[in-house]
Amino acid sequence: MQETYLMMEHFLTNITNLAIVLFEFIGVGIIIYSGIRGFWKCLRKAEDTKIYLAKGLAMGLEFKMGSEILRTVVVREWKEIALVAGIIALRAALTFLIHWEIKQEENQEKGITKEE
Repeated sequence: MQETYLMMEHFLTNITNLAIVLFEFIGVGIIIYSGIRGFWKCLRKAEDTKIYLAKGLAMGLEFKMGSEILRTVVVREWKEIALVAGIIALRAALTFLIHWEIKQEENQEKGITKEE
């Protein structure tokens, strides 16, 4: 029974570590792609550059936050859990601020102001 438990734990740890690397890779890829496309749009003076870049950053951060949430499955010490929780909190705050910025920018494009 103990051997089966250890084997299952080892399998879960390996699958989780693979998913963490995959999510991190996807998040970084999205951020790099969005950054390059945003830079290109900026050079072409496209109006939607700011919104496009913010949406790309938000999507990339959400994948990276997903990897941090998965990382909580494999951590073993309270110190590691506190570190992961801090990273999740910072990434959640960044995501919230980016979504707020997107909403403000979209409202500004539509001509909606707070005074109306």
